[in-house]
Amino acid sequence: MKKVKKILFYVGVILLLSIVAICVYHQIQLHREAVILKNKGKMVEVDHHRINVYNEGRGNDTYVFMAGSGIAAPMYEMKGLYSKFSQEHKIAVIERAGYGFSDITDDNRDIDTILQQTRAALLQSGNKPPYVLVPHSISGVEAIYWAQKHPEEIKGIIALDIGLPGQYVKHKMGQMDTWMIKGINLLTKIGLHRLTPSKVYNPQVMRQSFLTEEEKAIYQALSYKQFFNNNMKNELLQVYENSLQSEKLPKPQNTPILFIDAIAEENKYTKQKRKDYRNFAEQINLAEVKEVRGTHSIYLYKPDEIYQLAMAFMEEKVDSKERSIK
Repeated sequence: MKKVKKILFYVGVILLLSIVAICVYHQIQLHREAVILKNKGKMVEVDHHRINVYNEGRGNDTYVFMAGSGIAAPMYEMKGLYSKFSQEHKIAVIERAGYGFSDITDDNRDIDTILQQTRAALLQSGNKPPYVLVPHSISGVEAIYWAQKHPEEIKGIIALDIGLPGQYVKHKMGQMDTWMIKGINLLTKIGLHRLTPSKVYNPQVMRQSFLTEEEKAIYQALSYKQFFNNNMKNELLQVYENSLQSEKLPKPQNTPILFIDAIAEENKYTKQKRKDYRNFAEQINLAEVKEVRGTHSIYLYKPDEIYQLAMAFMEEKVDSKERSIK
């Protein structure tokens, strides 16, 4: 028994020393990487914190790109898609609190706070409504809520494989999911995420050519710095309440919505998602559902197809309808 206790003691000591070593290494790397973190966006102050907004291009319409959960460097990860739009239109990439170059805040990420910060940051960075929102994944909840609360500010929504409020309400996270989210958040504070780089940033971004070598280095550094911080943790923990708040409101039936449904393979999940999108679209006066072959991060794989679908929807359906009304 004494021998077992001795072994456990030494294992505990080695484990503790390993954690300390990783934590020290993480802090050293953050200090080194800080040198290359040069921001091309515009930092604005909202609620006593800095929010980063990246603007590019010119045009009558402003397309606002809104990243999904955990995308630590939206300005770089979504460049392959928004650079297509910025050739003829103005784009704005909003980096929510805790994302990209934006500060980490101490709020619980309730939907009204998130939306208020987004709207204020866009205005202060020179972007005036109406906007065409381009949300991905969890940011679909904010986009739909925005259209429900301030429909006059939204010209349309290009929804990139978004999570619908009803889906998050129906599939509420269990206690195990909650503890897992909190656990991952704790491990990233120690720096253990440095041991699994493929989970921290998307390797597909590094393989493509839309980023320069300098931008790839910044993308990696930002990902290590911001990965699964408190804002990202709280955003996930709050998604049920945020979605429930949206579900209590009428559907934004006068906001045109194009649903981009990413289908990598046919299974029970993709069939239900297709059904959910179509049911939601049926409650909107002008809406379409288009299937695109690819995984959830569809903006990395089919940027040209997404851009063509978006332009066809906005120009042939939304703009033509506005002209006919006038």
